[in-house]
Amino acid sequence: MKTLKHYLLMAAIMLLYSCSVSPKAIDYGNDGCYFCQMTIVDKLHAAEVVTKKGKVYKFDATECMVNFLSEFDTSNIKHYLSNNYNVPGTLIDATQATFLISENIPSPMGAYLSAFDSKEEASKVKSDKDGKLYSWNELLSHLN
Repeated sequence: MKTLKHYLLMAAIMLLYSCSVSPKAIDYGNDGCYFCQMTIVDKLHAAEVVTKKGKVYKFDATECMVNFLSEFDTSNIKHYLSNNYNVPGTLIDATQATFLISENIPSPMGAYLSAFDSKEEASKVKSDKDGKLYSWNELLSHLN
């Protein structure tokens, strides 16, 4: 009986560790956007939401993620992530990112929206591509 309890305890521990609440890599060319159903191929503009229970929603563009938020209980979200324009395929914390809307940088859904890890990085690209900078909260207001 002691061995059965030992195995059950080990199984419970393994189950707890396998249910982590963390981002999942986007499989470009295979994963689909939860909002618009397009295949995610653009490594510059993809985005992701992770709920507090660990469910991951993937998007082909940050604008799809923002549109998704209008129909989702955001109190259940743990992570908001957007791809870093300067490091394609790398997700960054969208709530801490700086966003650039520039008609000289097309994004998959036509919002011309790109995310940057810092305001300095975004400002450098803005000086070359024009546009307007937004914080996460400013972006949410602008798009809604």
